[in-house]
Amino acid sequence: MIAASPIDVLLVEDDPGDELMTREAFEDNKIGNALHVVRDGEEALDFLYRRGPHIQAPRPDLILLDLNLPKYNGRQVLEKIKSDPDLSDIPVVVLTTSSAEEDIVRSYKAHANAYVTKPVDLDQFIGAVRQIDEFFVQVVRLPHRR
Repeated sequence: MIAASPIDVLLVEDDPGDELMTREAFEDNKIGNALHVVRDGEEALDFLYRRGPHIQAPRPDLILLDLNLPKYNGRQVLEKIKSDPDLSDIPVVVLTTSSAEEDIVRSYKAHANAYVTKPVDLDQFIGAVRQIDEFFVQVVRLPHRR
C-alpha cells in the first residue's frame, strides 16, 4: 500500500467516551493524522469558519460527524457544510448511534459521503473508526488542500 500523508480530521462528538475510543483508534493506526475535536454543532461551525478560539484552525481534510449534538444538531451542521462552496468538498462521514432509516436517508440526501452506525462493542468501534481512517487516507483521493 502507498504511504499516506497525514491529514487533519475534525471529530464533532459530544460523548467523551466515543471521543476517547476514536482517539484510541487513531493512535492505534499509527498514521499520524491530526485529530481535532469539537463538542457541539456551534463549535464545529466556529472551527470550520475559523471563529473565536478556532481562528488558527486548519481546514479539515475529513469530518467525522455525530448527528445527536447540542446547539446545532449534526443534520444542521451537515447541511451548512454541504451548502457552502468553500466547505462542500470536504468529505463528511456521519458517525452516529442512530441506525434509523430516516436518519440514513436524510444524511445522504444532505450529501454525506458515508454513514456509519457506531458499534456498541469497544473493539468493533475502534475497528470501524480505523477502517474509515484507512479508507480516507490510503484508498480515496482527497481534494488538494487550499
